[in-house]
Amino acid sequence: MLSDYAPILVFLGICVAFGVGVQALSAAVGPRKPTPEKELPYESGIVPLESARRRFSVSFYVTAMLFIIFDVESIFLFPWATIVRDLKIFGLVEMGIFIATLFIALIYVWAKGALRWEF
Repeated sequence: MLSDYAPILVFLGICVAFGVGVQALSAAVGPRKPTPEKELPYESGIVPLESARRRFSVSFYVTAMLFIIFDVESIFLFPWATIVRDLKIFGLVEMGIFIATLFIALIYVWAKGALRWEF
């Protein structure tokens, strides 16, 4: 039974050895001459004026989460669109309920003011 998994274990060993070897080689022969310019964070060629550790508004995170939620939910539209003819009226009603739920959620979020950016 172990002979069935031997190729997988050999491949896993080669992968781990390669990863460790590349890291060790990089640490051994890579240049290490830090300068203040190299230590600065790269931001599109613009010299940073503030610390990279500044706090963001909660609105930023709420908007990001809402985008992810609505974006992931919209992914469900694509598989449905490929089989909508096979589902007939049942599929149309189900997707109507799904889209109505998303629309109600958007109206709720909008009414609560989660999409307002006030600084």
